[in-house]
Amino acid sequence: MAPKWRDLADRFAEQIKSGQLPPGAQLPQIRELVDAGEGSKETVNKAYKALEAEGLVTSTRGHGTVVRPRAALKRLGLSRYDKAKWRDGDEVAFIADRVASGRAYKRNEQTQTVSRVEADSLVADGLGVPVGSEVYARARLVKEGTQPTHSLTSYYRPEHVEGTRIVDPTPGPAGRGGGYRVLYDAGYEIDHMREALFARIPTADEVQRLQLPAGEPVVELHRTTYTADGTVVEFAVGVHAASRFAWEYDFKVPDSAQDKKGQE
Repeated sequence: MAPKWRDLADRFAEQIKSGQLPPGAQLPQIRELVDAGEGSKETVNKAYKALEAEGLVTSTRGHGTVVRPRAALKRLGLSRYDKAKWRDGDEVAFIADRVASGRAYKRNEQTQTVSRVEADSLVADGLGVPVGSEVYARARLVKEGTQPTHSLTSYYRPEHVEGTRIVDPTPGPAGRGGGYRVLYDAGYEIDHMREALFARIPTADEVQRLQLPAGEPVVELHRTTYTADGTVVEFAVGVHAASRFAWEYDFKVPDSAQDKKGQE
């Protein structure tokens, strides 16, 4: 037989998943459930902690325990980097995600700091430079309203970005078209990129910075951006709150056998 706290948590979880308790709905106060005979304060607290760990509710001082929003922000794949968006317009990647999701945005919802740092082994490998080389780090925190969604730090070789808007710490994208437009204007047109994703437990600093509820994992992104001749012009590390994004990819299915025949 499941413990009483588990049974209580399962009943609330079913109500949340069925829509009986919609996003934003407030769960009863712990004292109310104790008075209603649902168990001791410890039992109810354990049930609520379990729901929070499962990503179904959030608990904050002064607001109690509420059902979490279920509508995730689309995080596009190839289309977020469409050159027509940033080269010919002003729709940088995070704005492209908002537009595709039907969500409002403000350019200053992206804040940033720019600094020169020594490349650690991860960054050095990503940029193809020796460990300890000086590189530019452009660190951004992106929010939706007041809620952080993710952080992203892009690393660049100084010779590619020195004197450009990329090293200007003004909040928001690096001018019209953002960083990729800056690289384009400097003669470094991006051609292809590689993205690697993995989920992990957040650090204490990330929990605070992204305002993560208990039990929320993060998705770490490593992005390497190349010009047509294979020059790496950006290596980026992103940390995304897992429940705040739905990752969406649309791509042509390859047929390597047909490609080989065409080359014969």
